[in-house]
Amino acid sequence: MSWIGLFIILLIIEVVTAGLVTIWFAIGALAAFITSLITDSTLIQGIVFFVVSILSLIFTRPILNKYIKPKVEKINLDLVGKTGLVTKDISEFEIGEVKVEGKYWSAKAKEKIEKGSKVEILSIEGVKLIVKKKED
Repeated sequence: MSWIGLFIILLIIEVVTAGLVTIWFAIGALAAFITSLITDSTLIQGIVFFVVSILSLIFTRPILNKYIKPKVEKINLDLVGKTGLVTKDISEFEIGEVKVEGKYWSAKAKEKIEKGSKVEILSIEGVKLIVKKKED
């Protein structure tokens, strides 16, 4: 297989995949192809492929990740210890609902807690708050 063939295959893989996976190796294959126009030595072409691929990975990946990397939205772990208001009854066997900082959350508790009660958030399991009745 020629270097230009490898270059095309790597570009196709890059287009099909969701993230930056093979672009650096495609750049290396292109550099090796250009080298093949100058020399017939497959050893030199292979070295150029390897070196250019690694250097392009080292120098461009951090820059690309800065602009392409999706922003990670902060999860609400900062809710632990805060007070919420029960908007739907909670019991040991029934998932209820709690309003905290303007948002509604499903909530579980080891005790029955009636609508209108204040609760303390103990932890978060998945998308459910684990709460206990707040002592006034």
